[in-house]
Amino acid sequence: MCISIHMATAPLIHARCGYSPPLPIHSSSHASSSSSPCCSSPSNSSLSSPFGANRGQKHQRLRAEAMSTVTQGNSLAQSTGNTKNDPDHLLVLVHGIWARPSDWTYAEAELKKHLGKNFLIYVSSSNTSSKTLAGIDEAGKRLADEVMQVVKKSKSLKKISFLAHSLGGLFARYAVSVLYSSHTSSSGQPGDPANCVVENLQRTDISRGMIAGLEPIHFITLATPHLGVRGKKQLPFLLGIPILEKLAAPIAPFFVGRTGRQLFLTDGKPNQPSLLLKMASDCEDGKFISALGAFRCRVVYANVSYDHMVGWRTSSIRREIELGKPPRQSLDGYKHVVEVKYCHPVPYDGPQFPPEAMKAKETAQKTQNNTVEFHEITEEEMIRGLQQLGWKKVDCSFHSASWPFFAHSNILVKNERLHKAGVGVITHVADSLRQQETSSALAASF
Repeated sequence: MCISIHMATAPLIHARCGYSPPLPIHSSSHASSSSSPCCSSPSNSSLSSPFGANRGQKHQRLRAEAMSTVTQGNSLAQSTGNTKNDPDHLLVLVHGIWARPSDWTYAEAELKKHLGKNFLIYVSSSNTSSKTLAGIDEAGKRLADEVMQVVKKSKSLKKISFLAHSLGGLFARYAVSVLYSSHTSSSGQPGDPANCVVENLQRTDISRGMIAGLEPIHFITLATPHLGVRGKKQLPFLLGIPILEKLAAPIAPFFVGRTGRQLFLTDGKPNQPSLLLKMASDCEDGKFISALGAFRCRVVYANVSYDHMVGWRTSSIRREIELGKPPRQSLDGYKHVVEVKYCHPVPYDGPQFPPEAMKAKETAQKTQNNTVEFHEITEEEMIRGLQQLGWKKVDCSFHSASWPFFAHSNILVKNERLHKAGVGVITHVADSLRQQETSSALAASF
Protein backbone atom coordinates (compact mmCIF):
# COMPACT_ATOMS: atom_id res chain seq x y z
CA MET A 1 0.00 0.00 0.00
CA CYS A 2 1.28 3.48 -0.89
CA ILE A 3 0.37 6.81 0.73
CA SER A 4 0.40 9.64 -1.82
CA ILE A 5 0.95 13.37 -1.45
CA HIS A 6 0.20 15.61 -4.44
CA MET A 7 0.40 19.07 -2.91
CA ALA A 8 1.98 20.09 0.37
CA THR A 9 3.90 22.89 1.96
CA ALA A 10 7.60 22.26 2.34
CA PRO A 11 7.57 21.30 6.06
CA LEU A 12 4.71 18.85 5.64
CA ILE A 13 6.41 16.94 2.85
CA HIS A 14 9.01 15.67 5.26
CA ALA A 15 7.01 15.66 8.47
CA ARG A 16 4.82 12.89 7.04
CA CYS A 17 7.80 10.80 6.08
CA GLY A 18 7.70 8.27 8.88
CA TYR A 19 5.72 5.09 9.18
CA SER A 20 6.33 1.80 10.89
CA PRO A 21 4.00 -0.91 9.66
CA PRO A 22 4.37 -4.20 11.53
CA LEU A 23 5.05 -6.20 8.38
CA PRO A 24 7.80 -8.75 9.02
CA ILE A 25 10.37 -9.97 6.51
CA HIS A 26 10.49 -13.75 6.45
CA SER A 27 13.75 -15.15 7.76
CA SER A 28 15.28 -18.52 8.15
CA SER A 29 16.70 -17.66 11.56
CA HIS A 30 14.29 -15.35 13.31
CA ALA A 31 11.54 -12.85 12.52
CA SER A 32 11.49 -9.32 13.80
CA SER A 33 10.39 -5.89 12.69
CA SER A 34 11.92 -2.50 13.21
CA SER A 35 10.73 0.99 12.61
CA SER A 36 12.52 4.03 11.37
CA PRO A 37 12.03 7.79 11.19
CA CYS A 38 11.51 7.71 7.44
CA CYS A 39 10.93 4.30 5.93
CA SER A 40 10.29 0.85 7.27
CA SER A 41 13.40 -1.21 7.90
CA PRO A 42 13.44 -5.00 8.05
CA SER A 43 15.21 -7.41 10.26
CA ASN A 44 18.74 -7.98 9.07
CA SER A 45 18.30 -11.69 9.27
CA SER A 46 19.04 -13.71 6.16
CA LEU A 47 16.21 -13.97 3.69
CA SER A 48 15.76 -17.31 2.09
CA SER A 49 17.04 -17.50 -1.48
CA PRO A 50 17.53 -20.46 -3.78
CA PHE A 51 20.51 -19.09 -5.63
CA GLY A 52 23.97 -17.65 -5.09
CA ALA A 53 27.66 -17.97 -5.84
CA ASN A 54 30.95 -17.63 -3.98
CA ARG A 55 32.42 -14.18 -3.66
CA GLY A 56 36.07 -13.30 -4.19
CA GLN A 57 38.72 -12.82 -1.54
CA LYS A 58 38.63 -9.04 -1.92
CA HIS A 59 34.90 -9.06 -1.27
CA GLN A 60 35.45 -11.05 1.92
CA ARG A 61 38.26 -8.73 2.99
CA LEU A 62 36.06 -5.67 2.65
CA ARG A 63 33.32 -7.29 4.72
CA ALA A 64 35.89 -8.17 7.39
CA GLU A 65 37.12 -4.57 7.43
CA ALA A 66 33.56 -3.31 7.76
CA MET A 67 32.94 -5.59 10.75
CA SER A 68 36.22 -4.50 12.31
CA THR A 69 35.25 -0.86 11.90
CA VAL A 70 32.05 -1.50 13.85
CA THR A 71 33.94 -2.29 17.01
CA GLN A 72 36.88 0.07 16.57
CA GLY A 73 35.22 3.13 15.06
CA ASN A 74 32.07 3.12 17.16
CA SER A 75 33.81 2.55 20.46
CA LEU A 76 36.05 5.52 19.73
CA ALA A 77 33.15 7.75 18.74
CA GLN A 78 31.10 6.78 21.79
CA SER A 79 33.94 7.29 24.24
CA THR A 80 35.39 10.55 22.93
CA GLY A 81 32.32 12.18 21.39
CA ASN A 82 32.46 14.87 18.73
CA THR A 83 34.18 17.58 20.75
CA LYS A 84 35.91 19.24 17.77
CA ASN A 85 32.74 19.64 15.70
CA ASP A 86 34.16 17.29 13.12
CA PRO A 87 31.62 15.82 10.68
CA ASP A 88 29.92 12.69 11.96
CA HIS A 89 27.75 11.87 8.93
CA LEU A 90 29.33 10.63 5.71
CA LEU A 91 27.30 11.31 2.55
CA VAL A 92 28.67 9.45 -0.48
CA LEU A 93 27.74 10.79 -3.93
CA VAL A 94 27.93 8.24 -6.78
CA HIS A 95 27.73 9.13 -10.48
CA GLY A 96 26.42 6.99 -13.33
CA ILE A 97 27.61 5.38 -16.55
CA TRP A 98 30.38 7.08 -18.56
CA ALA A 99 30.28 9.88 -16.00
CA ARG A 100 32.71 11.80 -13.80
CA PRO A 101 32.79 13.24 -10.26
CA SER A 102 32.37 16.72 -11.74
CA ASP A 103 28.75 15.81 -12.53
CA TRP A 104 28.06 16.48 -8.85
CA THR A 105 29.58 19.99 -8.78
CA TYR A 106 26.29 21.85 -8.36
CA ALA A 107 24.64 19.29 -6.10
CA GLU A 108 27.70 19.02 -3.87
CA ALA A 109 27.83 22.79 -3.36
CA GLU A 110 24.10 22.99 -2.59
CA LEU A 111 24.23 20.07 -0.18
CA LYS A 112 27.16 21.62 1.68
CA LYS A 113 25.24 24.89 1.94
CA HIS A 114 22.07 23.23 3.20
CA LEU A 115 23.51 20.53 5.45
CA GLY A 116 26.32 22.29 7.29
CA LYS A 117 29.40 20.98 9.03
CA ASN A 118 27.91 17.78 10.44
CA PHE A 119 28.15 16.17 7.00
CA LEU A 120 31.27 14.99 5.25
CA ILE A 121 30.21 15.02 1.60
CA TYR A 122 32.40 12.72 -0.46
CA VAL A 123 32.16 12.42 -4.24
CA SER A 124 33.18 8.95 -5.39
CA SER A 125 35.88 8.78 -8.07
CA SER A 126 36.63 5.06 -8.24
CA ASN A 127 34.39 4.31 -11.24
CA THR A 128 35.00 7.08 -13.74
CA SER A 129 34.23 6.81 -17.46
CA SER A 130 35.00 3.37 -18.94
CA LYS A 131 35.35 1.75 -15.52
CA THR A 132 31.56 1.83 -15.32
CA LEU A 133 31.43 -0.75 -18.13
CA ALA A 134 33.25 -3.55 -16.28
CA GLY A 135 30.14 -4.74 -14.49
CA ILE A 136 27.89 -3.60 -11.65
CA ASP A 137 29.53 -6.03 -9.25
CA GLU A 138 33.08 -4.92 -10.07
CA ALA A 139 32.17 -1.25 -9.80
CA GLY A 140 30.33 -1.96 -6.55
CA LYS A 141 33.40 -3.61 -5.04
CA ARG A 142 35.59 -0.66 -6.06
CA LEU A 143 33.10 1.74 -4.49
CA ALA A 144 33.03 -0.31 -1.28
CA ASP A 145 36.81 -0.26 -1.09
CA GLU A 146 36.82 3.51 -1.64
CA VAL A 147 34.25 4.09 1.10
CA MET A 148 36.22 1.97 3.55
CA GLN A 149 39.31 4.11 2.93
CA VAL A 150 37.34 7.28 3.67
CA VAL A 151 35.90 5.81 6.87
CA LYS A 152 39.34 4.74 8.08
CA LYS A 153 40.70 8.26 7.64
CA SER A 154 37.77 10.00 9.38
CA LYS A 155 37.54 8.84 12.97
CA SER A 156 34.66 11.16 13.90
CA LEU A 157 32.15 9.46 11.58
CA LYS A 158 29.12 7.74 13.10
CA LYS A 159 26.56 7.70 10.28
CA ILE A 160 26.54 7.03 6.56
CA SER A 161 24.22 7.84 3.64
CA PHE A 162 24.35 7.37 -0.13
CA LEU A 163 23.05 9.59 -2.92
CA ALA A 164 23.47 8.06 -6.37
CA HIS A 165 22.50 8.97 -9.91
CA SER A 166 21.51 6.57 -12.68
CA LEU A 167 23.71 3.46 -12.85
CA GLY A 168 25.49 4.70 -9.74
CA GLY A 169 22.46 3.60 -7.75
CA LEU A 170 23.13 -0.02 -8.71
CA PHE A 171 26.83 0.40 -7.89
CA ALA A 172 25.80 1.71 -4.48
CA ARG A 173 23.33 -1.14 -3.89
CA TYR A 174 26.09 -3.66 -4.55
CA ALA A 175 28.63 -1.73 -2.46
CA VAL A 176 26.44 -1.59 0.65
CA SER A 177 26.01 -5.37 0.52
CA VAL A 178 29.81 -5.67 0.65
CA LEU A 179 30.05 -3.14 3.50
CA TYR A 180 27.12 -4.59 5.44
CA SER A 181 27.62 -6.11 8.85
CA SER A 182 24.92 -7.52 11.10
CA HIS A 183 27.01 -6.63 14.16
CA THR A 184 24.78 -4.79 16.65
CA SER A 185 25.32 -2.29 19.42
CA SER A 186 23.20 -1.64 22.48
CA SER A 187 23.80 2.12 22.55
CA GLY A 188 23.51 5.11 20.26
CA GLN A 189 20.74 7.33 18.99
CA PRO A 190 18.84 4.75 16.95
CA GLY A 191 17.81 2.96 20.12
CA ASP A 192 16.94 6.08 22.10
CA PRO A 193 13.27 6.26 23.09
CA ALA A 194 13.58 10.03 22.60
CA ASN A 195 13.52 9.42 18.87
CA CYS A 196 10.01 8.12 19.28
CA VAL A 197 8.92 11.32 21.00
CA VAL A 198 10.14 13.49 18.16
CA GLU A 199 9.10 11.28 15.27
CA ASN A 200 5.99 9.84 16.98
CA LEU A 201 7.08 6.39 15.87
CA GLN A 202 7.81 3.07 17.47
CA ARG A 203 11.29 2.48 18.89
CA THR A 204 14.00 2.09 16.26
CA ASP A 205 16.06 -1.07 16.51
CA ILE A 206 19.83 -0.84 16.03
CA SER A 207 19.77 -4.50 15.03
CA ARG A 208 19.18 -3.36 11.46
CA GLY A 209 22.94 -3.67 11.03
CA MET A 210 25.80 -1.39 10.03
CA ILE A 211 27.37 -0.19 6.79
CA ALA A 212 31.18 0.21 6.88
CA GLY A 213 30.87 0.18 10.66
CA LEU A 214 28.56 3.21 10.64
CA GLU A 215 24.87 3.68 11.25
CA PRO A 216 23.08 3.71 7.86
CA ILE A 217 20.61 6.57 7.47
CA HIS A 218 19.64 7.44 3.87
CA PHE A 219 19.86 5.47 0.65
CA ILE A 220 18.71 7.75 -2.17
CA THR A 221 18.78 7.18 -5.92
CA LEU A 222 18.04 9.54 -8.80
CA ALA A 223 16.78 7.96 -12.03
CA THR A 224 18.38 4.57 -11.33
CA PRO A 225 17.38 1.50 -13.43
CA HIS A 226 16.65 -0.73 -10.43
CA LEU A 227 14.90 -3.32 -12.64
CA GLY A 228 17.38 -3.09 -15.49
CA VAL A 229 16.57 -1.62 -18.92
CA ARG A 230 14.95 -4.57 -20.65
CA GLY A 231 11.29 -4.35 -21.55
CA LYS A 232 8.81 -1.86 -22.95
CA LYS A 233 10.07 1.72 -22.66
CA GLN A 234 12.63 0.84 -20.00
CA LEU A 235 15.23 2.36 -22.31
CA PRO A 236 13.14 5.28 -23.58
CA PHE A 237 15.36 6.44 -26.45
CA LEU A 238 14.33 3.22 -28.28
CA LEU A 239 10.83 4.77 -28.38
CA GLY A 240 9.13 1.55 -27.30
CA ILE A 241 9.60 0.06 -30.79
CA PRO A 242 9.61 -3.75 -30.28
CA ILE A 243 12.22 -4.55 -32.93
CA LEU A 244 14.66 -1.98 -31.53
CA GLU A 245 14.13 -3.20 -27.97
CA LYS A 246 14.69 -6.77 -29.16
CA LEU A 247 17.94 -5.90 -30.95
CA ALA A 248 19.28 -3.76 -28.12
CA ALA A 249 20.06 -6.68 -25.76
CA PRO A 250 22.59 -8.53 -27.97
CA ILE A 251 24.13 -5.27 -29.21
CA ALA A 252 24.49 -3.59 -25.80
CA PRO A 253 27.68 -5.46 -24.69
CA PHE A 254 29.55 -4.05 -27.69
CA PHE A 255 28.89 -0.53 -26.43
CA VAL A 256 28.63 -0.82 -22.65
CA GLY A 257 30.48 -4.06 -21.97
CA ARG A 258 29.67 -6.47 -19.19
CA THR A 259 27.48 -3.84 -17.55
CA GLY A 260 25.22 -3.97 -20.62
CA ARG A 261 24.58 -7.69 -20.22
CA GLN A 262 23.67 -7.17 -16.59
CA LEU A 263 21.31 -4.29 -17.36
CA PHE A 264 19.57 -6.37 -20.04
CA LEU A 265 19.41 -9.37 -17.66
CA THR A 266 21.30 -11.73 -20.02
CA ASP A 267 24.41 -12.14 -17.86
CA GLY A 268 25.43 -15.44 -16.28
CA LYS A 269 24.62 -19.01 -17.18
CA PRO A 270 21.12 -19.99 -18.33
CA ASN A 271 20.49 -21.98 -15.16
CA GLN A 272 21.43 -19.08 -12.89
CA PRO A 273 19.59 -15.83 -12.18
CA SER A 274 20.91 -12.55 -13.52
CA LEU A 275 22.82 -10.29 -11.14
CA LEU A 276 19.97 -7.81 -10.73
CA LEU A 277 17.64 -10.62 -9.68
CA LYS A 278 20.19 -11.76 -7.12
CA MET A 279 20.39 -8.16 -5.87
CA ALA A 280 16.70 -8.32 -4.97
CA SER A 281 17.43 -10.98 -2.33
CA ASP A 282 19.82 -12.17 0.32
CA CYS A 283 22.00 -14.86 -1.23
CA GLU A 284 25.56 -16.15 -1.21
CA ASP A 285 26.63 -13.24 -3.42
CA GLY A 286 25.58 -10.74 -0.78
CA LYS A 287 23.04 -9.68 1.82
CA PHE A 288 21.53 -7.22 -0.62
CA ILE A 289 18.11 -6.83 1.00
CA SER A 290 19.44 -6.83 4.55
CA ALA A 291 21.96 -4.13 3.60
CA LEU A 292 19.28 -1.92 2.04
CA GLY A 293 16.97 -2.64 4.95
CA ALA A 294 19.60 -1.38 7.38
CA PHE A 295 19.01 2.19 6.18
CA ARG A 296 16.42 4.27 7.98
CA CYS A 297 15.24 5.71 4.66
CA ARG A 298 15.19 4.32 1.14
CA VAL A 299 14.16 6.91 -1.44
CA VAL A 300 13.86 6.65 -5.23
CA TYR A 301 13.50 9.77 -7.40
CA ALA A 302 12.12 8.97 -10.86
CA ASN A 303 11.41 10.95 -14.01
CA VAL A 304 7.88 10.29 -15.19
CA SER A 305 8.73 11.34 -18.76
CA TYR A 306 11.37 12.83 -21.06
CA ASP A 307 14.16 10.71 -19.56
CA HIS A 308 15.82 9.15 -22.62
CA MET A 309 17.99 6.76 -20.58
CA VAL A 310 15.89 5.31 -17.76
CA GLY A 311 12.17 4.58 -17.81
CA TRP A 312 9.72 5.60 -15.09
CA ARG A 313 8.86 2.01 -14.18
CA THR A 314 12.40 0.80 -13.54
CA SER A 315 13.52 3.93 -11.69
CA SER A 316 10.51 3.89 -9.36
CA ILE A 317 10.35 0.09 -8.84
CA ARG A 318 6.80 -0.23 -10.11
CA ARG A 319 4.77 -2.50 -12.34
CA GLU A 320 3.28 -1.08 -15.53
CA ILE A 321 -0.23 -1.13 -14.05
CA GLU A 322 0.98 0.85 -11.02
CA LEU A 323 2.15 3.89 -12.97
CA GLY A 324 -1.08 5.73 -13.64
CA LYS A 325 -1.18 9.38 -14.70
CA PRO A 326 1.22 11.59 -12.73
CA PRO A 327 0.23 15.04 -11.43
CA ARG A 328 1.50 17.97 -13.49
CA GLN A 329 1.69 20.54 -10.71
CA SER A 330 4.86 20.78 -8.61
CA LEU A 331 4.92 20.50 -4.84
CA ASP A 332 5.17 23.85 -3.08
CA GLY A 333 8.79 24.99 -2.95
CA TYR A 334 10.11 22.14 -5.13
CA LYS A 335 9.68 22.85 -8.82
CA HIS A 336 9.32 19.73 -11.00
CA VAL A 337 8.78 17.46 -7.97
CA VAL A 338 5.17 16.42 -8.57
CA GLU A 339 4.38 13.58 -6.18
CA VAL A 340 5.67 11.78 -3.09
CA LYS A 341 4.45 8.31 -2.14
CA TYR A 342 5.27 6.21 0.91
CA CYS A 343 5.04 2.51 0.11
CA HIS A 344 4.80 -0.03 2.89
CA PRO A 345 6.85 -3.23 2.72
CA VAL A 346 5.14 -6.31 1.33
CA PRO A 347 6.23 -9.65 2.86
CA TYR A 348 7.70 -12.15 0.43
CA ASP A 349 9.87 -15.25 0.76
CA GLY A 350 12.44 -13.92 -1.67
CA PRO A 351 12.84 -13.89 -5.46
CA GLN A 352 12.58 -17.25 -7.18
CA PHE A 353 14.16 -18.55 -10.38
CA PRO A 354 11.75 -21.26 -11.52
CA PRO A 355 12.45 -23.76 -14.31
CA GLU A 356 10.37 -21.75 -16.79
CA ALA A 357 12.60 -18.73 -16.12
CA MET A 358 15.71 -20.82 -16.78
CA LYS A 359 14.28 -22.05 -20.07
CA ALA A 360 13.18 -18.57 -21.10
CA LYS A 361 16.59 -17.12 -20.24
CA GLU A 362 18.41 -19.76 -22.27
CA THR A 363 16.16 -19.05 -25.25
CA ALA A 364 16.66 -15.30 -24.85
CA GLN A 365 20.45 -15.69 -24.74
CA LYS A 366 20.67 -17.98 -27.75
CA THR A 367 17.98 -16.81 -30.15
CA GLN A 368 16.51 -13.58 -28.73
CA ASN A 369 13.11 -15.25 -28.98
CA ASN A 370 10.70 -15.57 -26.08
CA THR A 371 12.39 -12.58 -24.43
CA VAL A 372 9.08 -11.09 -23.29
CA GLU A 373 8.28 -14.11 -21.12
CA PHE A 374 11.77 -14.12 -19.63
CA HIS A 375 11.67 -10.41 -18.85
CA GLU A 376 8.19 -10.51 -17.33
CA ILE A 377 9.12 -13.36 -14.98
CA THR A 378 12.38 -11.72 -13.93
CA GLU A 379 10.95 -8.24 -13.49
CA GLU A 380 8.08 -9.47 -11.31
CA GLU A 381 10.50 -11.36 -9.07
CA MET A 382 12.76 -8.31 -8.76
CA ILE A 383 9.82 -6.10 -7.81
CA ARG A 384 8.59 -8.56 -5.20
CA GLY A 385 12.08 -8.86 -3.76
CA LEU A 386 12.65 -5.11 -3.49
CA GLN A 387 9.14 -4.45 -2.18
CA GLN A 388 9.98 -6.47 0.91
CA LEU A 389 11.29 -3.09 2.08
CA GLY A 390 9.44 0.19 2.52
CA TRP A 391 10.26 2.90 -0.03
CA LYS A 392 9.63 6.60 -0.36
CA LYS A 393 8.98 7.26 -4.06
CA VAL A 394 9.38 10.77 -5.45
CA ASP A 395 8.17 11.45 -8.99
CA CYS A 396 9.62 14.32 -11.01
CA SER A 397 8.27 15.85 -14.21
CA PHE A 398 10.18 18.25 -16.42
CA HIS A 399 7.37 18.61 -18.97
CA SER A 400 7.28 22.39 -18.42
CA ALA A 401 11.06 22.89 -18.44
CA SER A 402 12.79 24.74 -21.28
CA TRP A 403 14.74 21.59 -22.13
CA PRO A 404 12.55 18.68 -20.94
CA PHE A 405 14.50 16.09 -22.93
CA PHE A 406 17.45 16.68 -20.59
CA ALA A 407 15.44 15.12 -17.74
CA HIS A 408 18.06 12.45 -17.00
CA SER A 409 20.69 15.13 -16.40
CA ASN A 410 18.27 17.72 -15.00
CA ILE A 411 17.43 15.53 -12.03
CA LEU A 412 20.91 16.02 -10.58
CA VAL A 413 21.76 19.33 -12.30
CA LYS A 414 24.69 17.77 -14.11
CA ASN A 415 25.58 21.12 -15.64
CA GLU A 416 24.26 24.22 -13.88
CA ARG A 417 23.80 26.18 -17.10
CA LEU A 418 22.11 23.44 -19.15
CA HIS A 419 20.27 21.50 -16.46
CA LYS A 420 19.21 24.15 -13.96
CA ALA A 421 15.61 22.93 -14.18
CA GLY A 422 16.52 20.31 -11.58
CA VAL A 423 17.45 22.71 -8.77
CA GLY A 424 14.12 22.02 -7.05
CA VAL A 425 14.89 18.30 -6.97
CA ILE A 426 18.28 18.88 -5.34
CA THR A 427 16.63 21.22 -2.82
CA HIS A 428 14.08 18.49 -2.03
CA VAL A 429 16.90 15.98 -1.46
CA ALA A 430 18.82 18.42 0.75
CA ASP A 431 15.77 19.30 2.84
CA SER A 432 14.99 15.60 3.37
CA LEU A 433 18.52 14.97 4.60
CA ARG A 434 18.51 18.06 6.79
CA GLN A 435 15.16 17.26 8.37
CA GLN A 436 16.42 13.82 9.39
CA GLU A 437 19.57 15.35 10.87
CA THR A 438 17.58 17.97 12.77
CA SER A 439 15.20 15.34 14.16
CA SER A 440 18.14 13.25 15.40
CA ALA A 441 19.70 16.28 17.08
CA LEU A 442 16.42 17.13 18.82
CA ALA A 443 16.06 13.56 19.99
CA ALA A 444 19.56 13.61 21.46
CA SER A 445 18.77 16.74 23.46
CA PHE A 446 15.94 15.12 25.43
